Amino acid sequence: MLGPVILAASRSDRMRRLISAAPVTKQVVDRFIPGETVTDIVPIVEELTAKGLELTMDVVGEDITTPEQAAAARDAYLALIDHLATLELGEKVEMSVKLSMFGQALEGGHELALANVRPVVEAAAAIGTTVTLDAEDHTTLDSMFAIHEELRKDFPQTGCVIQAYLFRTESDARRLAAAGSRVRLVKGAYKEPAEVAYQQKHEIDKAYVRILKVLMEGEGYPMVGSHDPRLISIAQELAHRAGRKMDEYEFQMLYGIRGDEHLRLAAEGHRMRVYTAYGTDWYGYFMRRLAEKPANLRFFLRSMVSKG
Repeated sequence: MLGPVILAASRSDRMRRLISAAPVTKQVVDRFIPGETVTDIVPIVEELTAKGLELTMDVVGEDITTPEQAAAARDAYLALIDHLATLELGEKVEMSVKLSMFGQALEGGHELALANVRPVVEAAAAIGTTVTLDAEDHTTLDSMFAIHEELRKDFPQTGCVIQAYLFRTESDARRLAAAGSRVRLVKGAYKEPAEVAYQQKHEIDKAYVRILKVLMEGEGYPMVGSHDPRLISIAQELAHRAGRKMDEYEFQMLYGIRGDEHLRLAAEGHRMRVYTAYGTDWYGYFMRRLAEKPANLRFFLRSMVSKG
């Protein structure tokens, strides 16, 4: 299986240098990350929302080693919010954050990440939108869920992400599927050991459906993070069985993947949110996109050959 190999490469400085230096890399990266600055991204936001789509914005970058870098990540999100305020798009454009960017892995990281993310959540609320806390590897999740719970005391619309491949997630979903909650379900894109996570695709898919059923039958707001046509169809059926209206759940997909499907779902009246990342520190994000789906890797390799 290539996925684990690619995920290991995402942590390799040597591979980072090799891939970053490849002439074709920028062209391929642009498929998934359409800009490096807020100025770059504003036209994308305007274009997608004009087509009836919603967005969640992610400033890429996870390798934070100092408190100063964590503060810079906070400030990058605050600058994004300043720009979004002028667009007056409300909840059509929310934000996703990785707490590792806010210093979670540093000494005193739990408190540091909470202190850095809180002003971002406050600023988002002030312009009529919200923030979702992305899930990272399993060792970070207890801290993420605790920060999520703390933020929801003042900002109950704050969302979080759960990952179907982890054994713990079905239990987490039952706890989180409460009134007012916003929960994005994804398959998972980190290399996790067999002691904590399913390793086979069919096991992950079955877990995804079980967990999605919990969310759809709960009282919260499910966010279906998948590009899999079968899982999208199942999600629609589970929503129908649970008596949910189309505005009582949403689909989420990555920018650059299945764009026609984004438009099809939106045209049918579904809420369709596009996960749109930008920034200069793109390597880890890009490598996980390659690892998630063989088609993404084939696209990259074909591009390298055609430009070689």
